[in-house]
Amino acid sequence: MAVAVAAGAVVVSSGVGLGLWAAEDDGGSAAAPSSPSPTPSPTRSYPLSEAPRTIPAVREHTAERGPGWRPATGHRVVVSDPALADEGRLTAQELGLTYAGERDDERSGDVRLELNRDAGANPESYTLTVRGGRVTVSGPGEAGVFYGTRTLKQEIRGAGAAPEGVVRDEPAKPRRGMMLDIARKHYSAGWIEDRIRELGDLKYNEIGLHFSDDQGFRIESTSHPEVVSEDHLTKAQVRKIVELAESRHITVVPEIDSPGHLGAVIDAHPDLQLRKTNGEAVRGAVDIANPKSAEIVDDLLDEYAGLFPGDQWHLGGDEYQALVVPDPEAAFPGLAAAARDEYGPGATVEDLTTGWLNDRAATVRAHDRVPRAWNDGFFSGGSVRADEDITVAYWTGKEIGAREPAEYLAEGREVINYNDEFLYYVLGEPLTFVYPTGERIYEQWTPRVLRGTTPVPATYDRQILGGSFAIWGDLPRSQTEDQVAAGIRMPLRALAQKLWDAREPALSWDGFRTLADRLG
Repeated sequence: MAVAVAAGAVVVSSGVGLGLWAAEDDGGSAAAPSSPSPTPSPTRSYPLSEAPRTIPAVREHTAERGPGWRPATGHRVVVSDPALADEGRLTAQELGLTYAGERDDERSGDVRLELNRDAGANPESYTLTVRGGRVTVSGPGEAGVFYGTRTLKQEIRGAGAAPEGVVRDEPAKPRRGMMLDIARKHYSAGWIEDRIRELGDLKYNEIGLHFSDDQGFRIESTSHPEVVSEDHLTKAQVRKIVELAESRHITVVPEIDSPGHLGAVIDAHPDLQLRKTNGEAVRGAVDIANPKSAEIVDDLLDEYAGLFPGDQWHLGGDEYQALVVPDPEAAFPGLAAAARDEYGPGATVEDLTTGWLNDRAATVRAHDRVPRAWNDGFFSGGSVRADEDITVAYWTGKEIGAREPAEYLAEGREVINYNDEFLYYVLGEPLTFVYPTGERIYEQWTPRVLRGTTPVPATYDRQILGGSFAIWGDLPRSQTEDQVAAGIRMPLRALAQKLWDAREPALSWDGFRTLADRLG
């Protein structure tokens, strides 16, 4: 390994290794390195290799003796299956190699990508073997092979060489995401695409787009163009974003929050706004007793189902202002009457709100989407219960009537961790929010820490599907796009580590930060 790393250091110090990384572009190819690969001659003269240093860290590495592998002129990327063509082309471009397509022959220096079709394995798992002057990345699914190429890319970036031996790796959690509020703060399509590339290299598999709120509606609409804000993404831009995400095995999760946070829709349709008995308008809240409110939201859900092909959909469901008063039935008699008409004499405004959530879940379910909603959109007791298949996006315990996270889990619900204590990056730090740090996530957070700093019992671990970092634009001018990118850089890396492997990390925080700087 020492020989391999030393040889790799020549590539980096000459500017070639760094140039490969910096010149990466989806539309072009980097120049191939000029130095040759060491002749494979594994003998006991080589020390045992050391595990690669990557983010997230690999879970298992079997050390072997040998020179390792580094990219050189004439090396190829070959694939065993046409389904891996995208992964093959991207890897060749990033490492400055030749993409040779499907090949059965073997050559010195080859990087070979293979599907092993192991039906019983985690589809995101992979094996990366460096032996005999060649690299093989294999996995049961395309996503796993892609993650193996991310490990190889980081090995070359960090040390100039991939160490001899075998990496066996897979994530601890199936949902690893970042959510971006593009409703309050408009982000350019190019900036979002850059984050997708960053997320892909860190082995994330989701990016959420919260694109409708009181301050804006940020994606072009044909069914209701009147609700769209001046600054918005076109559908063509969104298709390009989705296509790039798919190439990195990232699902784009759209969110149209309702029945609260619909101010941009209400601006165009003031007749839908919820009002108190004195006629005072309730900010951001539609009147869910008015059938037209459901019609327009369902129109939008149906329209965007064709734009976002992923299997996940976020329905919002949080902070409906009709439920933040001491007596919702007295404050909103129209909603109370509608609840009784729909669900019986003892029904409440909470029941009507839960019925709204279930109806919207049915709308996206008809498009084969799995619905999720914020935890304060789920209520205990009552005549109506939220559908069992709606995933809980747990973010806070500050709402009226807040329940402990374990209560959701005890009901058998699946949960995704958005803990606002660790994972909420709220622009301008309003209220009690402070910008999260990578150090706190790395040292104090695990997927079981759903609320505050206390983990739920380990018995619920399987129901916690993963976690998501959330970037909110409450005070949108507080930071530029570049400042946001810099501010979330280390938190994203720390979270990637803890979602891939929730165990105590091997590196100290200082060591992890140094590694992150080396990898870029």
